Amino acid sequence: MAVITLFSGAFCGGDEVVEAVAARLHYDRVGEELLDSVASRFGVSRDRLARTMQGPPPFLSKLTHERQKNLAYLRSAMADVVLQDNVVYHGLAGHLVPRNISHVLQVCMIANLDHRVAVAMRQTDLSEKQAVKLIHKDDGQRLRWTRDVLGQEPYDESLYDLLLAMQSATVESAVDRICEIALGEKLRTTSESRRAAEEFVLAAQVEIALAPLGYDVEVSCVQTDVTVALNRYVSRLDAVKRQLESAAAGVSGVGTVRCVPGLGFVPPSLLGSTDEFERPPKILLVDDEREFVHTLSERLQARDLEAAVAYDGEEALSFLASDEPEVMVLDLKMPGIDGIEVLRRVKRDHPKVEVIILTGHGSKKEETVAQELGAFAYLRKPVDIELLTRTMKEAYRKIGKPHRPEKQTPEE
Repeated sequence: MAVITLFSGAFCGGDEVVEAVAARLHYDRVGEELLDSVASRFGVSRDRLARTMQGPPPFLSKLTHERQKNLAYLRSAMADVVLQDNVVYHGLAGHLVPRNISHVLQVCMIANLDHRVAVAMRQTDLSEKQAVKLIHKDDGQRLRWTRDVLGQEPYDESLYDLLLAMQSATVESAVDRICEIALGEKLRTTSESRRAAEEFVLAAQVEIALAPLGYDVEVSCVQTDVTVALNRYVSRLDAVKRQLESAAAGVSGVGTVRCVPGLGFVPPSLLGSTDEFERPPKILLVDDEREFVHTLSERLQARDLEAAVAYDGEEALSFLASDEPEVMVLDLKMPGIDGIEVLRRVKRDHPKVEVIILTGHGSKKEETVAQELGAFAYLRKPVDIELLTRTMKEAYRKIGKPHRPEKQTPEE
């Protein structure tokens, strides 16, 4: 029998479909409780696991390796799910299952915005404007997740075996179609698909062993032979390869191990790095233009400047409440709470945060207001990446980083 993973947009009927599929096929249902299981099994915070899946990455993850560890734990949990038969999983972690396991049916449910807004208003007390905002926020979280783990858009058809457009389908018709495929011959567990699932389990166990080392790696297995692909440039490659291969070889069940450069293994830009800092700066990018802010994040990462991302003012302020940045790059024109109001609240409640305004629509009046409120700098789009990088480092220096103790002179 099959394993079904279902990924759905907000207000697309995902919960109803999963319940109906599980009932009709007599499958076990797995959903949010997966996080509880992972938290208990590995002794990690459920909230931090959820942040890994749904929110901006935690600051200083480069030092704590929290993201790598949490993804490894989640992959291990999904590997255990895949080893079972007669299971339907609903959630984001289904994207961690490799596509070569043929008895896993990967389903996506999505609908156009008008349909989802109508469903949201019918099922809740939200106004149309509130519904649109909630859906956009939800889509932003999904976009961040799939780009992070797959490098693709969340509703790319290539990620799924079945994509259902719910504006032209009903819950009943969606259930019928999923069950029809799940009961078909192509979804039967075979010796080949079972072996692929076992290889996924072993790869996940190796990732758990490698995660504390802090390297960006992708692990794959062919039977017991393990390949570790380094997806980010490192100096002293030979030494790093030996370290990774030794750690992987220590995992039970592993045969041979080889470490190779991956697709992302490219030398860093010559524009400089954060070597001048004792630790990576805590940077938050706030902009509702998702393509722009994602590209900006990648360009900064190539310069060794890690940044968390928020897609609107409300999300930014919520993020600050739990994980205060040191430098914020803030757009002005955003839906809901605009940049000027975010700046005002940041300087009131988090005065040590240096805020760089980066906007394509600002006026001279807004620039003056921003300066009066305490903005560190006011830049305009399109921004020269060298200028932005230099400005961010200057802001970081202003707050006293890196801190080097002054030499003490003996009292006379």
